[in-house]
Amino acid sequence: MTTPIIDAHQHVWDPARGDYGWLAGEPDSINRAFTLEELLPELRAAGVDRVVQVQSADHVQDTELMLESAARHEEVAAIVAYAPLGRPDDAARIVESWRGNSLMVGVRNLIHNMPDPSWLLRPEVDEGLGILERAGLTFDLVSVLPRHLELVPIISERHPDLRIVIDHLSKPPIGAEEREPWWSLIGAAAENPNVFGKVSGLYPSVGDPAGGTSDLVAPFFDRALELFGSERLMYGGDWPISVVAGGYTRVWQTLQPLFNTLGTRDRERVLGGTAAEFYRIDTSRL
Repeated sequence: MTTPIIDAHQHVWDPARGDYGWLAGEPDSINRAFTLEELLPELRAAGVDRVVQVQSADHVQDTELMLESAARHEEVAAIVAYAPLGRPDDAARIVESWRGNSLMVGVRNLIHNMPDPSWLLRPEVDEGLGILERAGLTFDLVSVLPRHLELVPIISERHPDLRIVIDHLSKPPIGAEEREPWWSLIGAAAENPNVFGKVSGLYPSVGDPAGGTSDLVAPFFDRALELFGSERLMYGGDWPISVVAGGYTRVWQTLQPLFNTLGTRDRERVLGGTAAEFYRIDTSRL
C-alpha cells in the first residue's frame, strides 16, 4: 500500500471549550475557534490525505475536541493528546483509558510555556516520560529555547525506548545572521536514532512571519536532512498557527520546492512514511 500524504502537525481549538490562555498573546487572526472543516479545502488542494491532530492546551477538553474532530472526519489518522507528565499517577490513568483506541498515539505538554526551561528533568516528569515509554506512546517535544534542545540528548538517553519528535525543528533562526546555537544543538539532539524532527512551523525568526521563502528555509531543511535523513523527518503544516505566516497554502508552497529536491523514496518518507512509522498509525486509518 502506498502511504498517503500525511500532515503530521495540525491543530483544532476552541477557547469556549477550555483555557487556551496562550492565545491572548497571539494575533487576533488565530484567537478564535478552529475546526478541521475550515482547512479541508486547502488540504485537498495540496493533495494531503491525512492529518495527525496535535495537542494545543494542557487539559482534557482539548483532547475531547480532537476526538470529536476525528469522529467527524476520516482525515484524522492519529491524535497526540495531553496527559499531565508532571502528575504521573494521573498521566498513567489517562494513558490507560486510551488502551484499545488506535487513534491515541502520543502525548505533548506545552513545555515552552512553563517558567522552568528544565521542567522535563524534574523527577516526577521523568516518571511521566517513563509511562509513555512503557506504553509505546510517542512524545512531541515543543522546543523554542536552546535549553529545550539541550534536554533532548538527556531525556533520550534516560528513556532509550521513547520515540521523541522535535516539533518545528526547535524553531531554527530562519532569516537571522547567526545560526548558532541551534546549528550545533540540533546536531547533538539528532544523534539518538529514536529522535525525529518535524519540518513544520518554519517561519522567519525575525521580521514578518509571513515573509518566509524557500530560499530562507532551505539551509535549515538541508541541515535537518543531513542529520536525521528522510527516515526521521516528517512534514507538518502547523495550521492554524500557519495562518499568521500567510496560511496553509502559502506555507505548503514554500516547502514544496524543498520536498521536490528529494528523490521519490525520500519524498515519500518525509510526506507520510516517516509519520506513519513513527506514530505507528493504524493502517486501517490510512
